[in-house]
Amino acid sequence: MILDAQLFESSPDCVKILSAQGTITAMNYNGQCVMEIDDFKTVADKPWADLWPQQSHAELEQAFASALRGKVGRFNAFCPTAKGTPKWWDVIVTPVRSPDGQIESLFSVSRDVTAMHQAAIERERLLRELQAANERITDIFRQAPAFICVLRGPEHVFEMTNECYLQLVGNRDPVGLPIRQALPEVEGQGFFELLDQVFLTGESFKGTALPVLLQRTPHMALEKRFVDFIYMALKDAEGVITGILVHGFDQTERKMAEEKLREASQRKDDFLAMLAHELRNPLAPIGAAAKLLQLGRLDHAQVKKTSEIIERQIGHMTHLIDDLLDVSRVTRGLVELELLPIEVRHAVMEAVEQANPIIHSRQHQLVLQLTSDTSVVMGDKKRLVQVIANILNNAAKYTPEGGLIELKTSMQNDFVIIEISDNGIGMAPALVTRAFDLFEQAERTSDRSSGGLGLGLALVKSLVELHDGTASCASDGLGKGSRFTVRLPAFVAESEDATCENVDATDLAAETTPLRILIVDDNADAAAVLAMLLETSGHEVRIEHNSSTAIERAKLEAPQVCLLDIGLPEIDGYELAQRLRAQPETSNVVLIAVTGYGQDSDRARSAAAGFDHHLVKPVDILKLESILVDVGEAISVGR
Repeated sequence: MILDAQLFESSPDCVKILSAQGTITAMNYNGQCVMEIDDFKTVADKPWADLWPQQSHAELEQAFASALRGKVGRFNAFCPTAKGTPKWWDVIVTPVRSPDGQIESLFSVSRDVTAMHQAAIERERLLRELQAANERITDIFRQAPAFICVLRGPEHVFEMTNECYLQLVGNRDPVGLPIRQALPEVEGQGFFELLDQVFLTGESFKGTALPVLLQRTPHMALEKRFVDFIYMALKDAEGVITGILVHGFDQTERKMAEEKLREASQRKDDFLAMLAHELRNPLAPIGAAAKLLQLGRLDHAQVKKTSEIIERQIGHMTHLIDDLLDVSRVTRGLVELELLPIEVRHAVMEAVEQANPIIHSRQHQLVLQLTSDTSVVMGDKKRLVQVIANILNNAAKYTPEGGLIELKTSMQNDFVIIEISDNGIGMAPALVTRAFDLFEQAERTSDRSSGGLGLGLALVKSLVELHDGTASCASDGLGKGSRFTVRLPAFVAESEDATCENVDATDLAAETTPLRILIVDDNADAAAVLAMLLETSGHEVRIEHNSSTAIERAKLEAPQVCLLDIGLPEIDGYELAQRLRAQPETSNVVLIAVTGYGQDSDRARSAAAGFDHHLVKPVDILKLESILVDVGEAISVGR
């Protein structure tokens, strides 16, 4: 018993003797220390279960019952010390028998396993975090915007791939296959040899925008893709190369976009060069004609011919500039249509009239086949005439002299069809798809005697689409002519009151009432020429070159019409108009803006400043004369 007592007291664990009823009859000193019991008397002869929290009672009772049956009971549970320190215990309960073999008490050993339990909890926490981190890494790998795959061994067997890589190779799953077997079409392009080299040497390889042929869709032709990629050797702990990491980006879309930008930039550069050429061309005859007039040696017939040359070349330049402004307005959505019911044949005939000079000059035969029905569309007549005239001009320019141009109109379901075909030089298939693109113009003739900026078809498409229609073109190839088709929604009148626009041209030959006109322009030559033209119509014209003197002169002479340049120094034309409106002598004067700015916003600003009319330089003389006729008639009626 002495030895037993020594063992009992020397155990580092909490050792207890329990009665068969479960009360504590003895506890070693070390046990009292680990349980933080200051006096054994506080627990002596008390139920063992009272030391345990309620949630541990079921396991305790099961182990106690097992010991009473002569077996070893064991459980692991939480139990705080007497002073509340949280601890976990590994508990063993064994029976103690009397000499006659009866169970007379129980022997219990409780070992403090708190550190082990906390370590296990920490290990589980770390495992959960590691698992979560692995899942995050897997998700990142799977969803990465770059393509990634891992190849193992000298055969480069696919071990892992992400979705981006699968998309690159056509959504086929290569995992478990050697790369030469998984992607046989890549053979011969050097990629496999590069993999062998990286696996052999361990030196990484980087490629930029390299072309690769891939069969991205089963049973389909090979598709060229452009890829940036890195081959990087993977090594084990001993530094032995075990595989290759392939990482990169599919740059095909970027390469295609860059190519399109380069093509667009080239087309723009070509267009600007052509624009400079086309604008310079009229300057040569204008300059020569001006020099002849300056010499003063021409007779009347020669002066008339020289003036016609100047007028014709200025008209050509004006047409070029108008095309540029039209394209700018249409592409920025600044065009406002004046929609009215239009008989298509009226628009066709006006367009034919506009295109007749070039058609006749090139000795073409124009055949019209207009539907007998009255085809009506809801549209802006001026713009529809522009659409048809542009296509006719295009056909005339690119058809060799003496060619045939046909214009047909018809009805198909609820659409009016306007078809213009020619037997000209035609178009290559690549040009057909881009014929309506801005700045797109193929070299359709060996020279550029026909002139123009190639903007006509871009305007056609945009204007037709503004009318909710479509424009298309077709050609059987070079030398086989072209065919342009415009489809416009047919208009059905909702009432008998709906009428079609059919405006007669103003008769500008009417007798003009002489007017007092003040021209204000800091360009002395422009003002002088305009004054001479107006004086030939019988008007009394005065000229001023700055706003201050113009205000004083207008106050003294009370002109009936003022033609004001907008870009005047010191006081611009807008403010000058407002000042003229403000003084009683000129409050009712007709103000006409003369400017190089012709955007809708410019017209709105001039109207807000008090102008009655807005003319764009070079001034359309016929339009100006029409305005002056109206002013003269209004003054005559007022008298």
